[in-house]
Amino acid sequence: MKLSSSLLVLALSAAALPAMADEPAPDPLSFNIGAVSEYRYRGISQTRLKPALQGGIDYADPSGFYVGTWGSTIKWIKDAGGDADVEVDFYGGYKTELSKGLTVDVGVLQYLYPSNKLNPSANTLELYGAVSFGPVTAKYSHSTTNLFGFTDSKGSGYFDVSANFDLGDGMTLTPHVGHQTVKHNSAASYTDYSLTLAKDFSGLVVSGAVIGTDANKTAYASPVNGKFMGKTMLVIGLKKTF
Repeated sequence: MKLSSSLLVLALSAAALPAMADEPAPDPLSFNIGAVSEYRYRGISQTRLKPALQGGIDYADPSGFYVGTWGSTIKWIKDAGGDADVEVDFYGGYKTELSKGLTVDVGVLQYLYPSNKLNPSANTLELYGAVSFGPVTAKYSHSTTNLFGFTDSKGSGYFDVSANFDLGDGMTLTPHVGHQTVKHNSAASYTDYSLTLAKDFSGLVVSGAVIGTDANKTAYASPVNGKFMGKTMLVIGLKKTF
């Protein structure tokens, strides 16, 4: 989703701590706010290549269950003749480590565009499952409703593979490639790719991502100005987590 939107995970070696010291449990509740030079989701601009404000709340239980919500300003609904200025997502799932370095993550994600008035509705529900081993994650998302307003597109799927490489000193490099299949609409199916470099300044993350797609330029042209919403661009982001 946006995902994306990226989470930066810092690993601390327990062996480096004194034997008598107990590390406090991490706070299960976290908040984030941020801004991006444009909001891209699965490679497609949601803001007509314009900036966006974003924020979210997450709760991760020590048992592995989690829930959260995230939102962003958008432009594409109004550009398509609807009436929504924001996207609000609600999600929940379960993540666990099966063995050292191997984790699985399954859940459900509801994308809501309040009062979007599109027909079919832009509101979309997806089920997802992901497997991670070391720095690499493979994920599949499956829509149980029409996908973001595409007619007769229930059962569409998105498969992506990404990796998160720790470069040290709070820096990470994240390559990504994904393929969106829109059921009964091959012209709207496409592949997206990105490479993101991020720097964490004690919870304040600055990122730069080169994002592009091979999407059909007609299918993903803005109805406002005709510009291609999947063009290759550099997207700058700033996010604070607390």
